[in-house]
Amino acid sequence: MKNENKGESRFDAITLGLFASRLESICDEMGAVLRNAAFSPNIRDRLDYSCAIFDAQGELGAQAAHIPVHLGSMAYAMGDIVNRLNWRAGDQVILNDPFLGGTHLPDVTLIAPVFASERLMGFVVNRAHHADIGADTPGSMPVSSSLEEEGLVIEPVHLFRAGKRVDGIWEKILDATRNPQAAEGDLTAQISANRAGAQRLRALIEERGADTFVTGMDELNAYGERLALSALRHIPDGSYRFVDWLDDDGQGQERIRIEATVTVDAGHIEVDFSGTADQVSGNVNCPLSVAAAGVYYVFRCLMPPQTPACAGVFRNILLKAPEGCLVNARFPAAVAAGNVETSTRVVDVIMGALARAIPERMAAASHGSMNNLAMGSALKGQTWDYYETMGGGMGASRDTPGLSAVQTHMTNTLNTPVEVLEQQYPLRIRRYQVRRGSGGQGVQQGGDGLVREFEFLEDAEISLLTERRLLAPWGLSGGGNGCSGRNLLNGEVLPPKCHRKLRAGDLLTIETPGGGGWGSVNREKN
Repeated sequence: MKNENKGESRFDAITLGLFASRLESICDEMGAVLRNAAFSPNIRDRLDYSCAIFDAQGELGAQAAHIPVHLGSMAYAMGDIVNRLNWRAGDQVILNDPFLGGTHLPDVTLIAPVFASERLMGFVVNRAHHADIGADTPGSMPVSSSLEEEGLVIEPVHLFRAGKRVDGIWEKILDATRNPQAAEGDLTAQISANRAGAQRLRALIEERGADTFVTGMDELNAYGERLALSALRHIPDGSYRFVDWLDDDGQGQERIRIEATVTVDAGHIEVDFSGTADQVSGNVNCPLSVAAAGVYYVFRCLMPPQTPACAGVFRNILLKAPEGCLVNARFPAAVAAGNVETSTRVVDVIMGALARAIPERMAAASHGSMNNLAMGSALKGQTWDYYETMGGGMGASRDTPGLSAVQTHMTNTLNTPVEVLEQQYPLRIRRYQVRRGSGGQGVQQGGDGLVREFEFLEDAEISLLTERRLLAPWGLSGGGNGCSGRNLLNGEVLPPKCHRKLRAGDLLTIETPGGGGWGSVNREKN
């Protein structure tokens, strides 16, 4: 492994590959611990969590294949977080503040430092979505107009200090929830995941030596940077602009503009969001870290499969966004849907811009929404909270049709099995099927959306945060648009974003959008 010649790599290709795999396996084990120990279906069954490793400066070293919007935003923001605090062995820091390193309030992040011989070597981190973080509406995904409406805001603070739990913080978090037992179970699972990750990472460092570990991280990032540059140099130099819109913000504003200009110079990328709408009254605003996650995701898709998930991959991607715009919002803007819906539209915008440069490598727009449904009851003795996202149609590309009824882009969660849902909550699933014919026409057909129909067995409240209900997913290279989605309550169409109180026996039907088609059928015939 070692090479004594000064200036030459101490890691050959095989050793570097094994090193990267060891780091990734630690992240995978953290995820397994978190899943197996969690109480809530949202984490245990839907897998709405992510795990990663960072170096001592807060640069990404490895991640598991979990949720792109979690991981990209952590990669962008971790440096600021870890450099703001004083760290000791046994610490765990908790946060969810979107303007101090988080995404939206339900995504709770735990960070644990890893020391070797009193030397700070790095951090293990996990982020998990909590269906109850203290919002007034069940599911903690309200149709909000300010951050405080969305639940408890946790600025970066020590939950554990030198291995001992800090008085007051734990109690404050649990007191904010309707079901403290479930919240305690999920938080304990997150703590356990970090402890397992820290133990494994410390063992790796002790096995290889601290200096060798640091060298390995440096060389991994250098390798990632080389692979990224090699891939991105295939994009022709130039500036490519694209505009797309969000349906609405839930507070009366429609057709909210997101504009990006992607400038390419020999594999170096600048993404400028000038021209994007100002932040709005509703909750589709997002911090720049969330927009960065969408940008990083698209460019990562253009890189070869063996590209490591590390900071070096993103070193030559620069983001610019006017402060106070929709994708670089100021505190205390509402952001609950920004993490889920706006991040997805950022992906569409970047893909649309790149389609002007490399149309043969870009897909049409996918369904463009996580189709968020939060529900539950705040009635005394009947409290429950549940949250889920739903799949839709994937956009088609030159070589393949779009997949049907799948999660796409910024989310990577599963559906909650019907059996689990009906066992845990007063719900019955009346229909769960592919929405046939909703994909866009083309040489390659866009994927179809899905239909999911809920019967409520008790009175409850719901919050819907959905997109592509007014503006359909676009086709590419002459392909047709996918069908827009619909939300119906007892057969009556609901707005894309709304809150409703339901009675026992009510039927809520979600019809998710299809993906855009690729290529003109008429042109193909000619």
